[in-house]
Amino acid sequence: MEFSLTDEQQQLRRTVREFAEGEVAPHVMEWDEASRFPTELIPKLAAMGFLGVIFPEKYGGAGLGYMEYAIIIEELARVDGSIGITVAAHNSLCTNHIYKFGSEEQKRKYVVPLAQGQKLGCWSLTEPEAGSDAGGTRTVAVKQEGLPGPRQGEPGRSVGGWVLNGSKTFTTNGHHAGVCVAMAVTDAAKKHHGISALIVEKGTPGFRPGKKENKLGLRASDTSEVVFSDCRVPNENLLGREGEGFVNSLQILDGGRISIAALGLGMAQGAYECAKGYSKQRKQFGKAIAEFQAIQFKLADMATQIDAARLLTYRAAWLADRAIAEGDHQGRFTREASMAKLYAGEVAVRVANEAVQILGGYGFIKDYPAEKYYRDVKICTIGEGTSEMQRLVIARQLLGK
Repeated sequence: MEFSLTDEQQQLRRTVREFAEGEVAPHVMEWDEASRFPTELIPKLAAMGFLGVIFPEKYGGAGLGYMEYAIIIEELARVDGSIGITVAAHNSLCTNHIYKFGSEEQKRKYVVPLAQGQKLGCWSLTEPEAGSDAGGTRTVAVKQEGLPGPRQGEPGRSVGGWVLNGSKTFTTNGHHAGVCVAMAVTDAAKKHHGISALIVEKGTPGFRPGKKENKLGLRASDTSEVVFSDCRVPNENLLGREGEGFVNSLQILDGGRISIAALGLGMAQGAYECAKGYSKQRKQFGKAIAEFQAIQFKLADMATQIDAARLLTYRAAWLADRAIAEGDHQGRFTREASMAKLYAGEVAVRVANEAVQILGGYGFIKDYPAEKYYRDVKICTIGEGTSEMQRLVIARQLLGK
């Protein structure tokens, strides 16, 4: 077994850390307090290649793997989880769905500008009545012929399409995305196998962002509703085969859960470093509190749990890279990704809690970052499948169900 990173991966970590500490850290509390999405940061993320990490260079990407992707999300989240989740949703959900299941034409048209950072992507699966039970989707796409569209009548093109109605909730990047991948029921009789994926471009009549959520944490990321009202989508924007959108989404979530594991890992690392640094400076009873065994035990547990989460996360990323290297682009690493997401997310919550405890009263005020980590990490036990759903996924994998 080889547990060390390559020289290139270590250099990547240093590069991302330098970027995060230079471009993100000075603005973290400003963005958080104002609940403001930092649009000015997007071109900088694009220039660094962070918006096309896992996509080949021929599609505008950086041509890196999931190991590098996990490192990038981890290091961004160590400074600000809001930036980490913005990059994660763009890469592993929206863009990756098109890359994995799109036609060559769709990849050229959408993956290239997304990977280059010319456009931001969002992915809409969750609805007010369809959370953990994503199969309960109510958004509907009705097939019709002769729909008007900007590309109607071109040689070799169908003039038909879909009329999309419904709404999605908890969509990361919803207000700022130029491309949305949305799941909709196209054949209710087939249940899970009657849900299809559609690509919807910003500016399409009938497509708009809805309410922006006022959140506990990750307040600089954009989380909102997206609404479809008689939104007409051409046939060419059907993503993958009709009726396989939900099944494909489960495969996309395998990679997405690696990124959420990395997100939790990074925030846990940031909270731990905050607590350790404070414990060396804070004096009580004539000595630094780091000299007290009670604090030492807390730090020891935090560091151990973070390392265990890192190993689970990197294992899942390594398996994803191995599947791709072997040409098995649909290769599944469901159990390992869910284990990493479950454990890293729950570790992040525990570590952030202990960080606040170590800082005491100062952990409860905004002069120190501990309280922000405490607010931010909770999403890691909820988003892209709750901890309860991860346990269910893992159990089914173990029992062969």
